Amino acid sequence: MTSETSSELQEILRRLSDRSKLRSEATLQADVRQLLLTGGLNLADHDLTVDLETQVGDRRRIDIEVGYTVIEIKKDLRSAAVLRDAVQQLTGYVKSRTQQTEQRYVGVLTDGVDWRAFSLRDDALVEASQFTLSKRTDGTDILLWLEGVLATRQEIVPTPEEIKRQLGAESVSYELDFLTLTSLYEQNKDLPTVQLKRNLWSQLLRSALGAQFDDSDELFIEHTLLVNIAEVIAHLVLEIQVSTLSAATILRGETFNQARIYGVVDSDFFDWVVEIPGGESFVRTMARRLSRFAWANVEHDVLKVLYESVISAETRKAQGEYYTPDWLAEHMVDEVIDDPLNQRVLDPACGSGTFIFHAVRRYLRAAEEAGTPLGKSLDDLTDHVAGIDLHPVAVTLARVTYLLAIGRERLLSDERKLIRVPVYLGDSIQWEQRLDLIDHGHLVIRTGTGDQLFQNELRFPEHLLKNSVKFDQLVSELADRAADSRRTRGRVPSLAEVFRRHAIAPEDQPEISANFDLLCRLVDEGRNHIWSYYVRNLARPMWLTREENRVDILIGNPPWLSFRHMPEEMQAVFKAMSQDRGLWRGDQVANLQDLSGLFIARTAQQYLRTGGKFAFVVPNPVLDRPYWTGFRAGRFRDSSEPIDVSFTNSWDLRRLRPHFFPRGSAVVFGSRVTAGGASRLPIETDRWDGRIPRGASTWQTVRASIQRTTANLSVADEGLVESPYRGRFTQGAAITPRVLFVVEKQQSGPLGLGGGRVRVRSSRSSNEKTPWKQLPALEGVVEAEFVRPILLGECVLPYRVLAPQHAVLPIEGNLLLDGEHPHLERYPDLAQWWREAEYVWESNRRSDRLSLRDQVDFRRKLSIQLPIPPLRFVYAKSGMHACAAIVENPNEIIDQALYWSALTSRQEGAYLGAIFNTPALTELLRPLMSYGKDERHIDTAIWQLPIPVFDASNQKHARLAELGALEADFVSTLQMDETRNFVSLRREIRAALLASPNAEELDQLVRELLD
Repeated sequence: MTSETSSELQEILRRLSDRSKLRSEATLQADVRQLLLTGGLNLADHDLTVDLETQVGDRRRIDIEVGYTVIEIKKDLRSAAVLRDAVQQLTGYVKSRTQQTEQRYVGVLTDGVDWRAFSLRDDALVEASQFTLSKRTDGTDILLWLEGVLATRQEIVPTPEEIKRQLGAESVSYELDFLTLTSLYEQNKDLPTVQLKRNLWSQLLRSALGAQFDDSDELFIEHTLLVNIAEVIAHLVLEIQVSTLSAATILRGETFNQARIYGVVDSDFFDWVVEIPGGESFVRTMARRLSRFAWANVEHDVLKVLYESVISAETRKAQGEYYTPDWLAEHMVDEVIDDPLNQRVLDPACGSGTFIFHAVRRYLRAAEEAGTPLGKSLDDLTDHVAGIDLHPVAVTLARVTYLLAIGRERLLSDERKLIRVPVYLGDSIQWEQRLDLIDHGHLVIRTGTGDQLFQNELRFPEHLLKNSVKFDQLVSELADRAADSRRTRGRVPSLAEVFRRHAIAPEDQPEISANFDLLCRLVDEGRNHIWSYYVRNLARPMWLTREENRVDILIGNPPWLSFRHMPEEMQAVFKAMSQDRGLWRGDQVANLQDLSGLFIARTAQQYLRTGGKFAFVVPNPVLDRPYWTGFRAGRFRDSSEPIDVSFTNSWDLRRLRPHFFPRGSAVVFGSRVTAGGASRLPIETDRWDGRIPRGASTWQTVRASIQRTTANLSVADEGLVESPYRGRFTQGAAITPRVLFVVEKQQSGPLGLGGGRVRVRSSRSSNEKTPWKQLPALEGVVEAEFVRPILLGECVLPYRVLAPQHAVLPIEGNLLLDGEHPHLERYPDLAQWWREAEYVWESNRRSDRLSLRDQVDFRRKLSIQLPIPPLRFVYAKSGMHACAAIVENPNEIIDQALYWSALTSRQEGAYLGAIFNTPALTELLRPLMSYGKDERHIDTAIWQLPIPVFDASNQKHARLAELGALEADFVSTLQMDETRNFVSLRREIRAALLASPNAEELDQLVRELLD
């Protein structure tokens, strides 16, 4: 954009954002038109139908029509009545154009300041997105919003930034597509084919995720949209033009099938869209939007970006998904796959296919070096590299990644024969341990759904699964023949030719015929186009668990799902399975454990042959924290099939910068060995230091930036003598969601409020989580006695306490009230606040397990503080350094970011303060701390140090108390701006204490005490 054009654009935006001057709709229309032409949206005069004003057909005229978007312009939309009438008028325009063109139209309503995008749903417009133009708005923002609606730019380079901006879950185009698809689903959800696919999707994911699985229509619609997007991109990445293809051809992968490339795009749970009215238009509109990108030269890691853009961070966190940098995956593959032509490789948590990509490239490179003909190498490849994942979108992207790894040139070669991509949708960990799929030498698939009393079964002789390509071909052909539109309803065609072509033995033919008969009946009942997909995705992971089918290499990045983020039902199963394998380290450290250890043990048990090797990315605490002792031992003694592994080495990646995971990471290597051959993870590790270059994606671009040294891990001894103080300290209360409790006091107003009442408003924080951060603040008047001071973690400095924050808490004396308590009515202001807070809580909580009172008093961490002791000692739950102080205010409630204990005397508090705030303590504590990116979670790890209970008669204890009191007095005299960030304040105090004349003696005393 030239400087002259930019200046013109700024002038247009200035006029549009200025409501203060009299202006006509014609003037606004001209400015909006000029904005569209000068804003870099790839529009010319002939693209804008103005006329002036396009006639709809009933004497009404559209203000501006751009492609498949109708724009209606009003002088001022601030009046509710004007807005209502304008939406009604726009609804008529959008409906008319949709009916006339049989294309999906979008509506935009604006007065120049207020911009709203709408999607048609059940003959009514539903608002999908809104943008407000102000005088301070950067022109880029409004143009990006308009581009998301209009979809006019072409040949967009699919950079990570553009992918997020144009296609991500927060983009306007995604919101419009989601609303449209929701409308289509609501209109057709009772059709048998839609019900069947919805039910089978639910069954598969419920078996994998248990109570964690949100069995909702909204999630099914989201998965449908995301898989449909991924399947369109699968065509575009391989330069298949989708503009001439029907929706069914796209979503059922018919173009791939014609090219004899199977398993990339399938008839799956999500192609119900092409079987309903309006589905064809929806898919073609979506394909048109996606075709604007230049996908042909895309790098495979962009597919990873797409996945992370459309799957919310919360969803990925709930499943413990953290995606591996390409350079790390590449180097791990090269490290562990040393004989690629003779090793079968499986990534059991393949995500979008990063490890698969490099494993495929490793195999093909070795095949070329060995002089293997291309046809044979591609034939053998799919039996040598495979993947499994439980997220449908990830699986679709991983399948495309598999083809990208093969490369377009190989795919176009005349030597290339049939390819079936071996990436499966399934549950690698097998939570329900589905042994029922194999029954007396047969694979059994039950086809009944819902409340059917009798479930018909598809039964296949198990030996047919040995050749995965041939089995998949057979199942696909049976399903396709059953669904053939030329087949007369009720008629079952002969399979003689199928038996001959697939060389089906005579003794297996009756069973195959019975399966085909059932498939025909299912199609006749309207429950079709799914069984091939369903059978293959259930069968292959189970087939791989058979001892004779296990692989030589397991590699990948398992889910890092923390125990505290698991639903209650999953926690119970996880605990039981971990106990069976010696991985459970007790309830006290339950929240520090996660799924990755059990995942590795379970997948090694199921998929790895004896003698096979593994390499997994893991959270860094696996290397040295005491709660991973059972995993590091390598003896996983499950009663059904105990296994031993021999750990060989590890990479400690925690010191690399910038961090590429939300938590510190490592890689562990080992092999499955015969019973009794287990060996612990070695103390010696390969420690990596360095700074990863920005944008680096290959090992070659990274290796020079990494310094690798051999180092010994500081493994915490699980048998350490614990401090007797452990039982005395308790974590503070979870005063969350913050918007419902934590408040700021407001001015009482010109007339006051009367005695003992306070006006308050929710105190907001950037750390609030969804959905609470989107909710409006609560405001009101509350009796002063219920606005309690609270100490958050950020209120505590070494030897010093900052001013508390405040929270509305229904504490009457030493009694915690709730909405049902009769005493609440004695306090009308509190009652009004609390009942509004309860309503907000119940409308937005994830489950109905906890009431609002139960939430704030979770595990009695609030009520246990009552009555409040006169003197308490608190320390921060998290931080790079231990930090503690004495609390003297008997009204202050302690928050969950602090641990607290009553003190027997001020002298005991000075003793503990001296220990906690000395650098020697942090140094001794660090090997015991849990961490994310760095050691920073103190929690109860500090009590693994043998801190003795204070004894005033002990000379060393008494001297520590004396020095602690002196240091506390010294810190109290420091002149500090307490409005600064608490991290800076803590750093300033630590620096001052290091210069204290008592520092050296304190350091020596603490080391002697804890040595």
